[in-house]
Order: sequence, then C-alpha cells, then structure tokens
Amino acid sequence: MFDSEKTKEFYIGFLGFKVDWEHRFEPGLPLYTQVSKGSCVLHLSEHHGDCCPGAALRIPTDELPAFHAQLQAKRYGFARPAIERAPWGTNEMSLNDPFGNRLTFFEQRSELPAV
Repeated sequence: MFDSEKTKEFYIGFLGFKVDWEHRFEPGLPLYTQVSKGSCVLHLSEHHGDCCPGAALRIPTDELPAFHAQLQAKRYGFARPAIERAPWGTNEMSLNDPFGNRLTFFEQRSELPAV
C-alpha cells in the first residue's frame, strides 16, 4: 500500500474488513497492519521492499452472493465488481485495490445468483 487512508477506505469502508492491529516503528514511518474478515487475514505494508504492487490473491468464501450484494449496496465510486462463472468450476468476483493488487473472492460453482 502507498496510502494508509486509501487502504482503510477500501479494505475497511468498502470490503468490510476490520483492523486487527497496526505497527509503526515511530510516528511518520511506514505502516504495517493486519486486517481480517472472517477467516481471511491480510497483512498490508507501506514498507519499501516488502512486496510489489500487482499481487493477485485468491480468497475462498462460501458467502459470495451475500458479499456481492453488500458491496453493490455501498455504491463505492471506484469499483462495482460482478460475479462471473469461471470455466474451472468456480463463481468469482474480482476487483483491484487502490494500489493495483487483484483480489478474487471465489466459491465452488452453484447457480449464479440473479443480479
């Protein structure tokens, strides 16, 4: 991540994760934080060299239609993800965070919900 406020807006405000903890070596230095939603736990870092933008994460869920409905109801200005059927047997919803990391939430295919 490059901006902790944008990170919170996206992961907390839009996706509904919660902050588990935050760490800075001292005020003004880069943030390292853990966020979670259910059993999904992500570590996010502003530290140079910890990772590079453009990562791709696949996150399993058994509540994809409900999660999709929650996101659509928020009317977030920077993402309106859709659920798509993948040829390998999953329903998937992909979106990019503000820093170019791709998050794909997926579940084993059942009937695709009407949207």
